[in-house]
Amino acid sequence: MKRNLAIKELFLKKFDKPVTELKFSTLYELLVCVMLSAQCTDKRVNLITPALFKAYPDIKSLAKANLASVKSYIQTCSFFNNKAQNLIKMAQAVCENFGGEIPLDEKDLKSLAGVGQKTAHVVLIEWCGANFMAVDTHVFRVSHRLGLSKAKTPEATEEDLIRIFKNNLNYLHQAMVLFGRYTCKAKNPLCHQCFLYDFCKSKDKKLKEKE
Repeated sequence: MKRNLAIKELFLKKFDKPVTELKFSTLYELLVCVMLSAQCTDKRVNLITPALFKAYPDIKSLAKANLASVKSYIQTCSFFNNKAQNLIKMAQAVCENFGGEIPLDEKDLKSLAGVGQKTAHVVLIEWCGANFMAVDTHVFRVSHRLGLSKAKTPEATEEDLIRIFKNNLNYLHQAMVLFGRYTCKAKNPLCHQCFLYDFCKSKDKKLKEKE
């Protein structure tokens, strides 16, 4: 559809090869950041991780970490109890099953504790530039407001976006994240600043137009 192609082109034009706002320098740090970012803001994760990485600078040190200690570093993060357990289990599995090297294969990544499809895809997008789509709360919201998907789950929404966009998925994913985070927000979206306003099918837009 011409409409979908226009949306895609506008995203790519507005956001020139965007990258995550998570701060990391190694694959290990990226994976930990993405795991922590689930249902938590990137800003919060970036506040937490410097001290965590100073205490546990690599996968081997994290594999040997004390659970209570890890919890203390990430306690201001949502679901920190489960995340602390998963971080240690993930590191142990990497050491035991992959020789201490974090795998860059989707199936192998998803075999690690706390790493679902979205997390695996974000890691591969950011580290490898892989042609993957990952659907978080922002991408899900934007997709539905723009009428790109009517699916009720992130996984099904991802399938719709892959079918529609086909390529440049890594950049489109991040563009949609940033767009959803700063413009097409869940509450009080900045419709007057939106470069995709003409394509929007949101009820919020229709209500504003009646006002």
